[in-house]
Amino acid sequence: MFGEYLQHLIYGYYPYLAGTVFLVGSLLRFDHGQYTWKTGSSQMLSTKHMRLASNLFHIGILVIFFGHLFGMLTPHWVYAPFLTAGTKQILAIVIGGIAGVMVLIGGGMLLYRRLYNPRVKASSSFMDTLILGILVVQAALGIITVFFSLGHLDGEMMLTLAGWAQSIVFFSGNAADYMANVSWIYKLHVFLGLTIILLFPFTRLVHVWSIPLGYLGRRYQIVRRRG
Repeated sequence: MFGEYLQHLIYGYYPYLAGTVFLVGSLLRFDHGQYTWKTGSSQMLSTKHMRLASNLFHIGILVIFFGHLFGMLTPHWVYAPFLTAGTKQILAIVIGGIAGVMVLIGGGMLLYRRLYNPRVKASSSFMDTLILGILVVQAALGIITVFFSLGHLDGEMMLTLAGWAQSIVFFSGNAADYMANVSWIYKLHVFLGLTIILLFPFTRLVHVWSIPLGYLGRRYQIVRRRG
C-alpha cells in the first residue's frame, strides 16, 4: 500500500511539482536576480584540459537532451510507418550510450577540477558543485540503463517510458501506472532527472535559457585594426 502511494507521489505528482518550480523559479530568478543569471565561467582560473572536458560534456548533454525530448515525447504512430520500436531502441542505446560516456568523462573531469583545483574550488558555490555532481551521477545511471535495455530490444520498455512521459506532458491518464512494472534502475534515473529539473532555477543551468540565437541572424560586424 505504501509502495503504491510512493509510486503515485513520485511519478504522478512530483513531475508537476518539478515542472512548476522549473518554470516559475526560472521566471522569478530572471526577474529578480539577473546579476546571478550567468555561467560563472572559471576558464580564466585554470585552462588545463578545460576545452576537452567542456566540449565532451556540453556536446554529450545536448545529444542526450534532444534525444530524450524527441524520443520520449514523439508518439509511436508518428514514426511507426518507417521505424520499429525495436530499431528505435537500438538507436537510443548506441547514440545515448556514446553521449552518456562523453558526459561522464567530460563531467567527471570538470567535477574533479572543481573539487581539487584550489583556485576553481575557491570560486565555486555549493550549488555549482552539487548540480555538476548530480549530472555526472545521472550520466552514470543512464549508461547502466543501457545494459538493462539490452534485455528489451523489442522496444516495449522504451514505449512504456515514453507513454509515461507523454501522459505527464499531455495530461492523459494515470501516469504513475506506467511505472508499475518498470525496473528500479529506470525509476531511479527518472527520479533523478526530475530532481535536476526541480533544482534547475537555483543553479547555473539557467544560462541555457540565454542561448544566443540572435547571433545566427545578425548582420556581420566589420572590425578594423587601428593604423
